[in-house]
Amino acid sequence: MGLMWLLYAALAGVLAGVESRPGSIKGLVYSSNFQNVKQLYALVCETQRYSAVLDAVISSAGLLSAKKLQPHLAKGRVYELLLGKGFRGGGGRWKALLGRHQARLKAELARLKVHRGVSRNEDLLEVGSRPGPASQLPRFVRVNTLKTCSDDVVDYFKRQGFSYQGRASSLDDLRALKGKHFLLDSLMPELLVFPAQTDLHEHPLYRAGHLILQDRASCLPAMLLDPPPGSHVIDACAAPGNKTSHLAALLKNQGKIFAFDLDAKRLASMATLLARAGVSCCELAEEDFRAVSPSDPRYREVHYILLDPSCSGSGMPSRQLEEPGAGTPSPVCLHALAGFQQRALCHALTFPSLQRLVYSTCSLCQEENEDVVQDALQQNPGAFRLAPALPAWPHRGLSTFPGAEHCLRASPETTLSGGFVAVIERVEVRDSASQAKASAPERTPSPAPKRKKRQQRAAAGACTPPCT
Repeated sequence: MGLMWLLYAALAGVLAGVESRPGSIKGLVYSSNFQNVKQLYALVCETQRYSAVLDAVISSAGLLSAKKLQPHLAKGRVYELLLGKGFRGGGGRWKALLGRHQARLKAELARLKVHRGVSRNEDLLEVGSRPGPASQLPRFVRVNTLKTCSDDVVDYFKRQGFSYQGRASSLDDLRALKGKHFLLDSLMPELLVFPAQTDLHEHPLYRAGHLILQDRASCLPAMLLDPPPGSHVIDACAAPGNKTSHLAALLKNQGKIFAFDLDAKRLASMATLLARAGVSCCELAEEDFRAVSPSDPRYREVHYILLDPSCSGSGMPSRQLEEPGAGTPSPVCLHALAGFQQRALCHALTFPSLQRLVYSTCSLCQEENEDVVQDALQQNPGAFRLAPALPAWPHRGLSTFPGAEHCLRASPETTLSGGFVAVIERVEVRDSASQAKASAPERTPSPAPKRKKRQQRAAAGACTPPCT
């Protein structure tokens, strides 16, 4: 059986799953067993965008009435024929069938354009399905300090013809990126920013694990947890593993990360990611974190927990690419998610040696964010409090309870990606040295990697520039 046939079969399975709504496109793609996840995901998203157009063309051309054809498989094949890279499925019955109907399908597509008064395929899309903010977001890339450093990565890209613009001073700098220009993020010293649509999946530094493709808001939780090297850390809902690899980089592979997730296939992909990133301090477990015993001796030295549970994803601009027009989740869905999140957070707070916990979501919904945190704190009166984090961050928690302003919110409009982060720590560790630790994430940014001419001038001068 050919690779392209397997691709189309996997596509049909995911499209059928989306229609019955058992999960997100990304989850369905990961569970499809198709080897090239990126290829399948891209094809599914594009087919979904044009779903209404394809349904209209297929119906008008009478394709499904010709023979008993699987409609989702037909949709994928017709997408490739009319809107993609052309039919690439080899020989067999599909080649003969599409060959017989090709002229009719193309004629129906042309007729649809005339009927709607448009000339481009993209103009056939409904407003909610057209490329929106998600497709215009910059590409964020975290430098994996287990394998390299920002200076070396910057120099590598400069040798490839990219122009390094130094540290960004505002979000406008990030939005204005074009061509082969790139910047250092204004807040995170290991986060590089490239223009929208920059594809680095095949870049040698990515394939070697020197770069992690991770958006801005996703980098906040590990940065704010800030475990020192040698610490024992739990990553409670770990897959797909970007935050876990970030924790390992902060630990410098010294210490221990206990990473839990229930999805075996996502854990397998995560193991591959961690191996590529050079992570050696992580122990993966296919287990529900809520079933993990806090009294287990293995976790007696766990002082740090990162809890990033399943959520609605309402703050993810990329969700619009998966589900065009997707908005606020239903009250029933929100209630179920918030219940799961609240139970997971309360369980995490029962670990006896816990000093600091970061709770994060990629949701904008109060029910999954402030309400979950407030409930957990109320169930542990006097034991934990919210620690102030990044006071200069522009978007704070909703004022739903005293102290909520210590939480961070991110939105696509104000920070280019959406989410929520709360830093919770045990009250008794706020004294002496740990008081300073509460504000540790509000670091002074390290000097940006210098541009070449400035490095040359510094090298020629009497003073040696500081290491970065």
